[in-house]
Amino acid sequence: VKPFLAFAAQWRDLENALQPSQQHDPPVIIDSALDPSKPNFSSSRPTLFRERHGWCPYSERAWLALESCNVPYDTIRIDNTGPGRKPPYFRGGQTPQMRWPDGTTQGESMDLVEEVDARYGNGILYPESIKNDVINKARQFQNIFPSKSRPSSRAAFLFDWGGEPLWKSEFESVLSETDALLGSSCGPFFCGESFTAADIAWVPFLERYAAQLPCFHDGLNPRDATTYPHLNKWYEAMETTVPAYACRVRGNPSSWRKVLTMAGYGNGGVPPAVVGRMDDLGAEEGRVQTEEERCRDQGLWDEYRETRPYLAETPSAEAGRVLLGNREAIVVDTLKRAGALEGKGIPLDEKGLDEAMQALATILIYGDEEDGRYDEIGTASKEANDVDGVFAMAKFLDERMCVPRDMGTMSADAIKRLAVRSA
Repeated sequence: VKPFLAFAAQWRDLENALQPSQQHDPPVIIDSALDPSKPNFSSSRPTLFRERHGWCPYSERAWLALESCNVPYDTIRIDNTGPGRKPPYFRGGQTPQMRWPDGTTQGESMDLVEEVDARYGNGILYPESIKNDVINKARQFQNIFPSKSRPSSRAAFLFDWGGEPLWKSEFESVLSETDALLGSSCGPFFCGESFTAADIAWVPFLERYAAQLPCFHDGLNPRDATTYPHLNKWYEAMETTVPAYACRVRGNPSSWRKVLTMAGYGNGGVPPAVVGRMDDLGAEEGRVQTEEERCRDQGLWDEYRETRPYLAETPSAEAGRVLLGNREAIVVDTLKRAGALEGKGIPLDEKGLDEAMQALATILIYGDEEDGRYDEIGTASKEANDVDGVFAMAKFLDERMCVPRDMGTMSADAIKRLAVRSA
């Protein structure tokens, strides 16, 4: 195994490579379970209180509204999983909640979406000419999704009160009715050619269904273009034409499948049949992108980054930026699990671990000649690929990450594509 060479010998070299993004302060994000002290609330920006892990679909609605309207905002992540620790200044109740710049607080996800649009969006989410249609299509969600399922932020509208998955026919009914509703519009979105608040109402749940339903029943795929043609086109439109969703708010399928294995309110453990179907569903996410897919994603990223100069120039480099900012916590987390990581290919001494992370950050930030990713910033020395444990480290991070909590899907997929190269 080659030693880590001088092409990226210092973390500061990688930080310099991220200029000018390092010259701009990113938004304030506080995990209140780790830091319960009362923050200095902004008098010019709203503060979003959302569920800590990115699991809550209702929090995703308010989050996507802010992002879609390009609103500068701060975030406080709240642990709302049953008896989780909440900071003393949180007024109680569920997420999402918003503290507006004038100090008032508001809850209820779609009320927040409407208020964000009224304050900052200039009607982009509720266009005046189709406002009634937007409201009606958003409300149809409550009529179509299964009303007798057990509530859960991790597994919404999936299990009955006995802890078993809903019948296949129940899921098929939801998907068929949703497909028909989309088919009644004259475009790929719920209200036609434009993304609106109606799509925000539906997307957190349909996003999770696309990843999770194939785990429950054979032949159940919301993205089946033959069975659900309008729904399939909607998924494609959301992921390829809505920058705020595609670049930041969208979770990745492996994260949504991962939460199915966690016990918790609304999900008393996963039936064995579900676990068995999860094993082979991750390979697609780790494949190398085509040139068309890379160009499409970079176009979305460029548009998203226009109003967010603190971001890196590519989705992959953004993953490197996040790794840079969290490297000390990652070392602690990795070494804490040293016993379980024996034999996994990860260096378990601090120096070797630091070198593996530097190599991984180098590949993410500069690009790599062999995997087909972008190299706008430059191409890293090939020796980065040979540093002991670099791909094993990618695999560890891929398994530990929660998307979209830690980063957006595009950036997380850059790590996943390196993770699959781990022996």
